[in-house]
Amino acid sequence: METTGRRKQNTRGRGDLLREEILTAGVRMLDELGDDQALSLRAVARAVAVAATSVYLYFPDRDALVLAATQRCHEELIAAGDAAEAAHDRDPAAQLRARILAQCEWAQTHPGLYKVLHESGVHRRLGMPFKEVMVERTRAAVQRCMDAGVAPDDDALTVTIDLRTAVNGMLAQRINEPDLPWPPLTGQLDRFLSKLVGMKL
Repeated sequence: METTGRRKQNTRGRGDLLREEILTAGVRMLDELGDDQALSLRAVARAVAVAATSVYLYFPDRDALVLAATQRCHEELIAAGDAAEAAHDRDPAAQLRARILAQCEWAQTHPGLYKVLHESGVHRRLGMPFKEVMVERTRAAVQRCMDAGVAPDDDALTVTIDLRTAVNGMLAQRINEPDLPWPPLTGQLDRFLSKLVGMKL
């Protein structure tokens, strides 16, 4: 049996608690591994001290667990960006910058999870439609900058995709090639905002 000691069976109505424990363990292990293909459901079961069959009750395969873990991470990213933006009331340029900077800080804190979010096999096989929320939040922030005259009028979605491509590429490179002589992250981000969005910083 793939456990680290017996665990009492969940009482009726406690199944959601076990699912949460499994998901939390999966998120933690993905952050450590930085590779969804290296995740084992049996290892997750051992971490939670349950039989492997208990994991399959909630996640029929590894992809299902990885997808749930990445959705949780994406929700954390959204919440961090929303909180950062809210701290800059009535300043759309500062709001957009704070939103992107919050994403950068989350990626630096959770490099393994960020890799899985953007480089996982699950992403290629199943897609991650929940990522559309991040795109829309950023597009709305870019549009507010244009409406306020702090960025030139343009197609906000196109500008958003250009900006996200630059930021995601920068973060991926910093995670995958940490020994390069990287410039300060905030300075690099400000150059993206200036060149791609047209903000004057």
